[in-house]
Amino acid sequence: MAINVEDFYRKYGPMVLRRCRSILKNEDAALDAMQDVFVKILKREKDLNSDSPSSLLYVTATNVCLNVLRSQSRKKETTDNSMLETIVGTDDPEERVLRKIFLEKLFANEKVSTRTIAMLHYVDGFTLEETAEQVGMSVSGIRKRLRVLRKNGLELKEV
Repeated sequence: MAINVEDFYRKYGPMVLRRCRSILKNEDAALDAMQDVFVKILKREKDLNSDSPSSLLYVTATNVCLNVLRSQSRKKETTDNSMLETIVGTDDPEERVLRKIFLEKLFANEKVSTRTIAMLHYVDGFTLEETAEQVGMSVSGIRKRLRVLRKNGLELKEV
């Protein structure tokens, strides 16, 4: 059954905007990202079903926001790195820079979905089951991705 994007926008727009704000920490960027989420949904409305709209929109919003962050870092724009500070958890500028470089190297060769999984599990505090449900994978698949990510992180740390 095709979805009604207008109804989704009215019902889930605030949730999507909150998600975008929490990741991007910039009101204008969050509003743009929210619009991008619904444009993506609109483009595929005939192919999508309305079984779990909040999960679909939550994951889409996460991916759109991560793409925005990735795009900003490629353009070398000065951005508000509040999300990075949340991940890093330090006020020391030198330590923040070193950890940012570490995270960029860690995720450079990973699938986009692995970054989403790490964000959902480690930053948002989702359980393995909740993370699996959000990204449409099995719990064992989530465990494997996180295990490989941890292993790669430890190897990178030793270098």
